Amino acid sequence: MTNCLSRRILTITGQVQGVGFRPFIYKTALQCKLSGNVRNSPEGVLIEIQGNSCDHKNFDKALKENLPRLAKIVSLHEKEIEQIKDESKFCILSSTAGEGHHVLISPDVATCPDCLNDINNPDNRRYEYPFTNCTNCGPRYTITQSIPYDRPVTSMSCFPLCERCAEEYKNPLDRRFHAQPNACKDCGPKIWLTDNKGHEFKGTYNAIVKLVDFLAEGKIAAVKGLGGFHLVCDASNSIAVQTLRDRKNRPDKPLAVMVKDIAEADKIADLSENDHELLEGIQRPIVLAHKSSNYSLAPEIAPDTDFIGLMVPYTPLHHVLIKYFSKLKPSPAALVMTSGNMSSAPICIGNREALKRLPDIADIFLFHNRDILIRVDDSVARSIPEFSNEQAEKLEAPSAETNFRTVFMRRARGYTPSPVFLAKSGPCVLGTGPELKNTLCITKGDQAFSSQHIGDMQNLETLQFWKEIRLHLQNILQVKPKLIVHDLHPDYMTTELASEIGQTDGIPSTSLQHHYAHIYSVLAENKYTGSALGFALDGTGLGEDRTIWGGECLFIDNEKLINKRVARFTHLRLPGGEAAVREPWRIARGAARDLGLDVERLPLPKKFNSGAKMLDQMLDKDINCPSTSSCGRLFDAVSAMLGLCNTITYEGQAAIILEKIQDHQEQGKYICPVKKVNEDSLNDNTTEMVEICTGELFKQAFSDYIARVSSGIISRKFHKGLISGLADCAEIISKQTGINTVGLSGGVMQNLTIAIELPSELCKRGLTPLVHRFLPPSDACISLGQAVYGQQMLNLASTK
Repeated sequence: MTNCLSRRILTITGQVQGVGFRPFIYKTALQCKLSGNVRNSPEGVLIEIQGNSCDHKNFDKALKENLPRLAKIVSLHEKEIEQIKDESKFCILSSTAGEGHHVLISPDVATCPDCLNDINNPDNRRYEYPFTNCTNCGPRYTITQSIPYDRPVTSMSCFPLCERCAEEYKNPLDRRFHAQPNACKDCGPKIWLTDNKGHEFKGTYNAIVKLVDFLAEGKIAAVKGLGGFHLVCDASNSIAVQTLRDRKNRPDKPLAVMVKDIAEADKIADLSENDHELLEGIQRPIVLAHKSSNYSLAPEIAPDTDFIGLMVPYTPLHHVLIKYFSKLKPSPAALVMTSGNMSSAPICIGNREALKRLPDIADIFLFHNRDILIRVDDSVARSIPEFSNEQAEKLEAPSAETNFRTVFMRRARGYTPSPVFLAKSGPCVLGTGPELKNTLCITKGDQAFSSQHIGDMQNLETLQFWKEIRLHLQNILQVKPKLIVHDLHPDYMTTELASEIGQTDGIPSTSLQHHYAHIYSVLAENKYTGSALGFALDGTGLGEDRTIWGGECLFIDNEKLINKRVARFTHLRLPGGEAAVREPWRIARGAARDLGLDVERLPLPKKFNSGAKMLDQMLDKDINCPSTSSCGRLFDAVSAMLGLCNTITYEGQAAIILEKIQDHQEQGKYICPVKKVNEDSLNDNTTEMVEICTGELFKQAFSDYIARVSSGIISRKFHKGLISGLADCAEIISKQTGINTVGLSGGVMQNLTIAIELPSELCKRGLTPLVHRFLPPSDACISLGQAVYGQQMLNLASTK
């Protein structure tokens, strides 16, 4: 009989631990009448199976077609084993540890339908239990210290399982088999409610019900969740929302809200099918969507934009919270859910930390005792129409048939630490990331692991957060970088970190200019290798010529590592340096003077009159007026010139307001000439430096403003003119170089108009645009660009 049997071992890598993969293998082996075993190991999941050829084929078919919803196979290697064993059972063996591994930790996953049924069923022992989970959902990344992903190395290690939970945990046929965070009311984490001095409310009460009563009264709460604390208030209460803004020192930046379900979300915003998929999927980011005509929440939530950031519950705690809140408030009931931090500081994760940092913001605190090991903010995404030549004419009014793509504004919870898969393999490299909107990135083979959003590297708390995540990623990936790549700017904290790590760990480092890193990143996401053009459009980045770049067309060869600046925007001056970024009226005045326009016609509030005189002297003497080719500063200048935004309280505010007021009925556009300038392109005789004459856009907008043309028309003509000028530039350089691929990156690519219409316009010119698919186009993608640049540098060095 044994002559008909065969035995083989399968080694599977990918997201295959902590996702119900071994129980799936166990059930499948039983169904296919195979014997053998399965276990977690540093190499991946190892499966030994024995049976006849027909049963082997059935197993392979199931492995391909019926994977658990969270499992992702990256590689599968099989090897025949000659020795046939005398066995009849299939079993799950204990995990084995060791150096190096090929397993991906799952991101945190939103509550699955089965667990949602459990917490909504009064007869279920987990009814309304805030920490209900199974192998198909629940915390992963935020509670995990190391690999293999087993309970002793998670923050659940201090919660011994009760008898009933232990039975589930040990039963391969139960959906909670080896669900590491498994728990119930008897043995798991608890919640409690305190005031902002830490005094717990006494007596017998339901903490969430009592919390909801406080929220309905207009109080502000700090609620401990999955990856950190949220600051929470009633989204329909203008006074509560404004109080939250005042206390948090966040006067204008939009706030996110949580609603009970998709039906409630549809009452607040106009949602596409892609929006529904994002909101109801396993990641559940905050989704930016256009406010509906029936929008009824407090206007203070998002005063500068027609869009609202929406999310639905993704943990049992949130499900129970919003359920009770919805009973007290008319539909659509919504709660503001914003990061539990002071502006620019990392999100709070510890109970004592929150009480220390948030008592002046929150009136009450909802705590729990499941430690958050890794802080992770909510992800933010939006759906935009996919570009193609066929759709180019339809993009201004998307129909139900329009295909949409997802653009990330922030990538964190639900997505981290999933890797970006690269076109080729290489040594481990650390990209330290940018100064603002920081992430770091570590490569391993043909995978790049970009961290969650870390924030602005301008305080000690964020610096410490960066260090924690660097060590954590290296630990769970079990790698040590061979090279560190940092920004060109010598004073960035990330540059200093590269030097510090290099000295302590003996790792060499190198620099890569900010905007080159942008284009390396978008090329890497698209697995593109070779020569390409790239538009890097953002606010600031130190250039190779020591000026401030930000509106650049670049030539990149990511195989040969050739980087060249081939076009730029017209220079603007920034009177007062950084002060001009915070006060765009300065940029508008400087642009008007440099273009010979009547600065007295600018709509300057009286409070700036004395400053304007001093500013004029600075411009005349060119004192502290650095030049920039920044696209972001151009938007600021036009916005301020129209009197829309003279000072900003958050990055991109002036551009957001300018985009919002566009009159989309306007068909005209400003002329944006493209001309050669008296600069070589890094001494390359084949491609002359080109200037995109964006000063002409400002001049035409100013002329229309003086002629009392509406700001909505001016804004629309400006956007269309800029897009046309960029496409003209790409077409000209494409003809010079024979390169048709154009990467698009930078924070300006989060502008909805630019993100939709620029790729479409490039398609019309016969060019092939590449956009970000996995990371935000903002500076959050910089670390990936740095890391893949360094990896290729090492690859090239190894061939010499």
